[in-house]
Amino acid sequence: MRRLVIWLPLAAFAALLIVIAQGLYKPASRDVRSAMVGKSLPAFTLPPMLPGKPGLASATFRQGKPRLLNVFASWCIPCAAEAPQLARLRAMGVEIDAAAIRDRPDDIRAFLARYGDPYAAIGNDPDSSVQLALGSSGVPETFVIDGQGHILLQHIGAIRDEDIDEIAAKVKAGA
Repeated sequence: MRRLVIWLPLAAFAALLIVIAQGLYKPASRDVRSAMVGKSLPAFTLPPMLPGKPGLASATFRQGKPRLLNVFASWCIPCAAEAPQLARLRAMGVEIDAAAIRDRPDDIRAFLARYGDPYAAIGNDPDSSVQLALGSSGVPETFVIDGQGHILLQHIGAIRDEDIDEIAAKVKAGA
């Protein structure tokens, strides 16, 4: 009996290694399911972030044309990385609006001058209230909203080249 007790820690360690190996070999799905997809956009009104560019309201997304709502910040490195993809979507005719999270007008102005401005409107969300109402957990996140104000897709993280087709298809489906 004592010999079995001596080998028990080694057996437990071996079992732990097997569990870890299985997790590495076949990891769990990393897809994040949004509770907001299929639901109406929450009601909100954000003041303009920059003079000369309109603020943002949920009513904008109920005018019959699908649009993107990009949640971003000037201090966000992945937001800068996704700028070329947003410009590409804009060149494809996709309307893009933005909510700037916890940011300052001068910083947003410098960000847009450096990385380009694909946005029709930029609302100022200084306390992240709209971001949280959308179920967004960070920046960047992009929502495809159909012409009636329903969320069709929540893309978490920076938009990459391989994401363009899916986002464009969702926008087209929302028309």
